[in-house]
Amino acid sequence: MNQEQMKQAFTEKYGTGGEIRIFHAPGRVNLIGEHIDYNGGYVLPAALEFGTLLAIRANNDGMVRLASVNFPELEGTFALQEIGLKTTKEWMDYPLGIMTVLKGKGTTLTSGYDMLFFGNIPNGSGLSSSASIEVVTAYALISMEQGHIDTVEIAVMSQKAENEFVGVNCGIMDQFAVANGIKDHAILLMCDTLEYDRVPFRTGQYKLVIGNTNKRRGLVDSKYNERRSQCEAALAALQPHVDNLNYLAQLTPEQFGLLEEQIQDAIVRNRARHVVEENARVLASVEALKRDDLQRFGQLMNESHESLRNLYEVSCEELDVMVEEARRIKGTLGARMTGAGFGGCTVSLVHEDDTDAFVQQAGQAYRERTGLEADFYICGVGNGVEEWDGSQN
Repeated sequence: MNQEQMKQAFTEKYGTGGEIRIFHAPGRVNLIGEHIDYNGGYVLPAALEFGTLLAIRANNDGMVRLASVNFPELEGTFALQEIGLKTTKEWMDYPLGIMTVLKGKGTTLTSGYDMLFFGNIPNGSGLSSSASIEVVTAYALISMEQGHIDTVEIAVMSQKAENEFVGVNCGIMDQFAVANGIKDHAILLMCDTLEYDRVPFRTGQYKLVIGNTNKRRGLVDSKYNERRSQCEAALAALQPHVDNLNYLAQLTPEQFGLLEEQIQDAIVRNRARHVVEENARVLASVEALKRDDLQRFGQLMNESHESLRNLYEVSCEELDVMVEEARRIKGTLGARMTGAGFGGCTVSLVHEDDTDAFVQQAGQAYRERTGLEADFYICGVGNGVEEWDGSQN
C-alpha cells in the first residue's frame, strides 16, 4: 500500500475530517550473530524495506480505535482510562502495550485516536512483525502528542511492552533494529549495553533473499531455555580460570582454544565454541563490510550456518535444505538460517540477476525435498521507523 491507498482505506473505515498522518516501521533480519545476544556478544541486524504502516488521526471522544487491513475481523475500541487493565490476546495487545508503557511513564494521551494498521511482514516468519507494530505505535503517538523522539528509548519501551504486557520474554534486538535502522546500513549492537554502531552495507548489485520455510517452530522455547542453561554451565566451568569473565563472548577463539578442556561435557563445550566463534564472525563481518568485501561476508554467513547446525544444533532439516539449495544458485554469495531456529527463515545474499532463478529453482527443490511450500522475499536494507511524507509512494 502507498500513502494514498492507506489514507483511502482509513477514510473508508473511520470517515472524513481531520488530518491523517502516516507512519512506517520496517521488519528486520539478523544478518549474522545468532544466539549470542544473551551471551554478551554482538549482533548485526538490519531494517528491511517492508514493514508496518500506521494511519492515525486524533478524535474528540476519548476513545482509541484499533483496526487492521490484514485482520478486518479483529478490531477493538477502548476508552483511554481502560488502557492497561486487560489484554485481548490478539494483535491489538502490541499497540495497547505501548500505550500502557507510555501511561506508566506519565505520558497521558491528550485525545483519543483512530488507528489503522497495514503490515506486509509475514506473521510467524521471524522478521519481527510484533516489534514493527510496537515501534510504529510508539513513534506515532509520541509524534502526535508532540513529545521528544528518542529512537533508542522507543526501542526500550517497545521491548518493555512485549515483555510485561504481551508476556513474551524477548530481547531488545528486534525493536532496536526497527527503531534505529537507516538505509544501506546494518547495526552492530551490544544488546546488554545498547552501545551500537551503524555499519555500511552497500550491497550494490546484490539483494537479500529471505526464504520462509513455513516450518512450524514448535521446539523454540524449550530448546532456547536448554541452550541458555548450557551456556551458563560453560561459563561457570571457565570462570575460575579467567579473571572478570562475565560472558562467554568476552573470550576470543584463541583464548577459548586454550581453556576449552575445562568444560567436561562435550555438548556444553560445543555450545560455548559456537558463541565465541560466532561473536568473532560478527566482528569479522563488520570489517568485511567496511571494505565492501561481500565475498568474505558471504563466507562468514556460510560458516555461521554450519556452526548453528553442528555446534549449537538449532537448525532443522527444512532450514538445512533451504540453505543447501540457496548455495546451488550461481549468484549466491552466502546463506544461513536466521532467528531462533527449528524453522523460520533463511537469509541469502544473491546477485540481482539471479534472484528469479533463486526463487524458482530453490523453491522447487525445497518443495520436492520437504513437501512444504516456501515463501521468498527479495529486498534491500531500508530505514527505521519514520513518518511518511508522500515521497515513498
